[in-house]
Amino acid sequence: MTVTSIFNLLAMLVTLATVFGYINFRWLKLPHTIGIVLIALTVSVTILISDRIFPALEFEAAVRGLLIEIDFEETLMKGLLSFLLFAGALHVDLGTLLSRRWAILTMATAGVVISTLIVAALMFFCFKTFGLQIPLGYCLVFGALISPTDPVAVIGILKTVKIPETLKAKISGESLFNDGIGVVLFSVLVALATDGEETLTAAGVIELLTIEAVGGSLLGLVSGYIAYRAMRTINEHNLEVLITLTLVMGTYGLASQLHMSGPLAVVVAGLFIGNHGKKFAMSDDTRHHIDTFWSLTDEVLNSLLFLAIGFEVVAIELTGNILGVVILAVPIVLLARFAAVSLPVAILGRFRTFTTGAIPVMTWGGIRGGISVALALSLPASEEKPVILAVTYGVVIFSIIVQGLTIERVVRATVR
Repeated sequence: MTVTSIFNLLAMLVTLATVFGYINFRWLKLPHTIGIVLIALTVSVTILISDRIFPALEFEAAVRGLLIEIDFEETLMKGLLSFLLFAGALHVDLGTLLSRRWAILTMATAGVVISTLIVAALMFFCFKTFGLQIPLGYCLVFGALISPTDPVAVIGILKTVKIPETLKAKISGESLFNDGIGVVLFSVLVALATDGEETLTAAGVIELLTIEAVGGSLLGLVSGYIAYRAMRTINEHNLEVLITLTLVMGTYGLASQLHMSGPLAVVVAGLFIGNHGKKFAMSDDTRHHIDTFWSLTDEVLNSLLFLAIGFEVVAIELTGNILGVVILAVPIVLLARFAAVSLPVAILGRFRTFTTGAIPVMTWGGIRGGISVALALSLPASEEKPVILAVTYGVVIFSIIVQGLTIERVVRATVR
């Protein structure tokens, strides 16, 4: 793409996000990100219907061309995600996070594995029921990409919901870390599903997990410390904002080159700067400017991301059989999420107290988002890919709109 075409594409996306955001603020009055998804989804469905009635207009082809130019998977996983994760981590209180570290760690690791296995087993039979021959290996792949909660969607929606701080810390903390584990698990299962078990050994899996997860976390800690030391030696808010921007882009880019987890690296760096950095390396003026810059960046990029999610329906192939699978996949994923939350809570509940209603709130508050769609899009071309992509998209749309709009009611009904 030329510089001009990139500029024109960005201009169109920003304009649409602004118009949709204005419509939502004036009339719909939904949470910002949910409103944008809903409006974009409505526009997409209208385009699909119009194309069936007036095929000569070729609206669908035009939107598909736009989506190809955006390249959702590349844009999110190698572009927006680093900034969004850093912005989210920057405002998380590390003390609160550490006080619930065992619950967060257990759900971000064992919880993801439990959910993956349950989803895979139930979806295997679900696909068969509707006459779709999806191998168990690809069912495991679907389980891995749909099990991690999306930090961008979760943190974005939690901003609009009144929820006890203890629960908010668990939900947001888990979402910040479980996507890194989920991506590693997804990579392993894709290799098994496409190349066979002989290409990957147990030692290879452990090595991959260590390099990705541990290596990414250490890289984030080191890069965050370097940025922190640089910021301690100056008091110039514009330059310090630039240092944080460089920290995000440099850390994520280096992690990709070293085959480490970029998401975990920027989360750790964001936690370090957002806590230790704000306390010891920033003046009040710098702290204000950094918070303002990253809050605005988070809002703009979230708008663009959720706009793209709403339009992505145009790229989905939805037949009667697949629609039936989507309808059943929603309760299956929720059931797996319930098990992934309740088992760790039951075990850890012997040693510590959990907020009343923690299990239903954490189950319903486990929002899926763009990361799941991006992982589904990253699958190698195969007969199974369109089916998995459609089911993934259906679950994500339900999660963002239905769970996002009703999570506060669940909180009011269960938390005492």
